[in-house]
Amino acid sequence: MSGPVSDALPSVPSARRPHFLTVAAGLLAAAAVSSLVDAVVALTALAAGASEKLPALHPPAYVPLTVIGILLGAIGWAVVRRFANQPERLLRWLVPVVVVVSFVPDLALLGSGIPASGPLAVVALMVMHVVVTAVAVSTYRRVLPLPVR
Repeated sequence: MSGPVSDALPSVPSARRPHFLTVAAGLLAAAAVSSLVDAVVALTALAAGASEKLPALHPPAYVPLTVIGILLGAIGWAVVRRFANQPERLLRWLVPVVVVVSFVPDLALLGSGIPASGPLAVVALMVMHVVVTAVAVSTYRRVLPLPVR
């Protein structure tokens, strides 16, 4: 494109535009892998003595939350990817901050008085957050690559 409009735009190379099906398949795969690893974490915690009474350690609770987390993360990643001047730098601190903030509800269980929310269950939930983040970020890097600036 040439002319006055293109001349006014910065010449910063952008990342390739991801194909919808590639992104959708990647997010679906991330949800499946994260849910499977979350199942291993939950089953390990339950086998180690975490209470069966805590709904968050059962698939009907963690699978939908895993999917929602991956989708919200993808939206956030796409927004940063599109609008941030230095997306890699921003995500380098933003992702860990979001993970730490996601621990707040888990840690709140410790002081809640809910009998099923012992330290083992809380640690398992926190590990599940880290698992989902690790799988999601790995997927986002592939299907929503960051622009080279």
